Amino acid sequence: MFPKKGKNFPSRSQATENEVSYATAISLALRSELGGSNRAVKTIGQWTTANERTIKNWLAGTSGPRGQHLIDVIRHSDAALSAVLYLAGRREAVTVVNLEDLRSCLAASLVELDRALEKRAQ
Repeated sequence: MFPKKGKNFPSRSQATENEVSYATAISLALRSELGGSNRAVKTIGQWTTANERTIKNWLAGTSGPRGQHLIDVIRHSDAALSAVLYLAGRREAVTVVNLEDLRSCLAASLVELDRALEKRAQ
């Protein structure tokens, strides 16, 4: 039995709204990085111990990974990590993750630019 005084539990609609935004954010992140194909399901399955139906629910945005599955997903997916940090209100940390990606892309672009300039010089 619950005490008559104290804080109230959130209504079911509030809990559902928060869950939907989380599930949707993870779904969008995973689909942007891996697509929505069976290959994406297999890849996420290799990252986690979740079953196929559960992973399909994550990709559909019906539910999101919890606990150890979430840790396993963000260990392998920068997009999912960014989504979780964004939902947690840690936008400055999202920027750091994005800067590392940007630096990698810039370094690869500079290598390609150097190759193109070498070919032109020959």
